[in-house]
Amino acid sequence: MIMMAGSQRDYDAMAGRGSDGSPAWTPEEMAALHEFMAAWNNELVESGEFVDGRGLSAPVHTRRVSLRDGAPVVTDGPYPETQEVLAGYTIVECDSFDRATEIAAKLARTPHPEHATLTNEWHVDIRPVIEGVEEL
Repeated sequence: MIMMAGSQRDYDAMAGRGSDGSPAWTPEEMAALHEFMAAWNNELVESGEFVDGRGLSAPVHTRRVSLRDGAPVVTDGPYPETQEVLAGYTIVECDSFDRATEIAAKLARTPHPEHATLTNEWHVDIRPVIEGVEEL
């Protein structure tokens, strides 16, 4: 699974609502991002390596259930605007962990504005999906 991270600040900027230190993305910048991601996904579909992929809504729409003194506690978003959360994922079925890493590394070429906060903070995580507890 290739996991992409983002913050509420990132979502706001991409939606055209910039803030201090994170100016709004233009429609052209968003179009370039969408075009790149569509090509990346289509390449995986054509190679037969694509299994599933989804983007997730903004962190402001998140709920977290935690345990406090043995009781569940529900906390609604938003999280601090700079706290990163899972923004989306892509599941690939490929020959090796190295191949999954190679696929994910192509995302480093994702177009974004020079002023975007993700220029210096961008990352994706790659983790194998296990089929059962014996694989832990």
